[in-house]
Amino acid sequence: MSERISKLIFPRLVVLITTCSKSGKPNVAPFSFIMPVSFKPKYLAFSVAPTRHTFKNLEEIGEFVVNVPSENMLKEVWVCGTASGKNTDKFMLAGLEIVKSVKVYPPRIKKCPVQLECRIEFMREFGDHYLVVGRILEEHIEQIEFKPILHYSGNEFYGVKEKVRV
Repeated sequence: MSERISKLIFPRLVVLITTCSKSGKPNVAPFSFIMPVSFKPKYLAFSVAPTRHTFKNLEEIGEFVVNVPSENMLKEVWVCGTASGKNTDKFMLAGLEIVKSVKVYPPRIKKCPVQLECRIEFMREFGDHYLVVGRILEEHIEQIEFKPILHYSGNEFYGVKEKVRV
């Protein structure tokens, strides 16, 4: 019996990654295949399928913003994951306000408690996804104490109910 890796390693943090096309059109998409890589300097990694609109933008611009939504943003995350950014303004559809980034071209999502501006330093194919490693160039921390959205697989999400003590 073989299960999808997403059902074996869970729950995973959900983030909204913003990118831009070379013509300047912004896009947003939810991702849960994400992890920190280094403390100093700060790097993070995520994986993206080459069929995603986000992938094309990453190839064109080489920059992205990781926006960490709070649990009360599940509806917006869901909307961003169910429409394609090729022909749709997902920001408008989800009711997300964007703000200009300081060091990268793609915008940030104002409502997200944490926004990390990144530049790609490594991108390589691994199986059916590409691993993208970005260096964090600028951090925007609007709120440190919040409940993130956690993802299991498909359309199953979880919230953080309480802190576990050892």
